[in-house]
Amino acid sequence: MAERKAVLLRLDPAVHDALARWAADDLRSVNAQVEVILRDALKKAGRAPKGAGPLPQRGRPRKDS
Repeated sequence: MAERKAVLLRLDPAVHDALARWAADDLRSVNAQVEVILRDALKKAGRAPKGAGPLPQRGRPRKDS
C-alpha cells in the first residue's frame, strides 16, 4: 500500500467533540472517522478516486472459528 498522507486540520472544538462522539459510537478513531466521511462524500459527489486503496483494517485480528 502507498504511504499515507498526513494532513493538519483545524476544527472548531464543538465540531471536534461531535466528531469524536460519532467516531466512538462507530468504534473508530477520529482520524479514521474523518477518512470514512471524506470517502463517502467523494463517492456521493462522483469524485471517488479510482486508485484509492481500501480503508486499512484497524484493531485486533478476528479469531478463527
